[in-house]
Amino acid sequence: MHNEKTNIGDTCSASVGRGASYDEAMSLHGTYQIVCHDKFGDIKWVDVIGNLVTTVGKNSTMDTMLGNVAVGAVVMGLKGTGTALVTDTQASHTWLEVGLANAPTYSGSRKTPVFGAASAGAKSTSTPVVFTMTGSGTVAGCFINLGGSATIDNTTGVLFSAGDFTAGSKTVTSGDTLSVSYTATAA
Repeated sequence: MHNEKTNIGDTCSASVGRGASYDEAMSLHGTYQIVCHDKFGDIKWVDVIGNLVTTVGKNSTMDTMLGNVAVGAVVMGLKGTGTALVTDTQASHTWLEVGLANAPTYSGSRKTPVFGAASAGAKSTSTPVVFTMTGSGTVAGCFINLGGSATIDNTTGVLFSAGDFTAGSKTVTSGDTLSVSYTATAA
């Protein structure tokens, strides 16, 4: 005779999560779009910079928005060779600003971008910022300064953003114009 045994069991488990949270993050990014025209108005090159927003730029943005602090002047400049770092400040960075003591030069001072109203988490210049080159040389990228001076090479204010051309530094000659558009996006 053969005996068979079958053991039947049932297991059930449940868990409850308490103190769960919902995290929402925001990051701030900027994009420069640059078009270089020669003195005849023909396009020489186009580039886009996916820049970094510096730590001091992020801090200034939060202080301004949450602390109701006036920013002051917003100006845009051109940077020379050297890598932009998130730890850069207007007074301390490894790259040189072009336009005055460092070639190439351009007419006037740092330029003042005009921004349209923010929409869908983004804020863009309403028209391109134009740099008219008065000398020849190499431009590596762009930067934006908050609350500083329009004077080229001035180290006051907050370095909000900086970035380099995606395809490397660009050569410009006297008579060229750089038309720079900028968009800041909060994601």
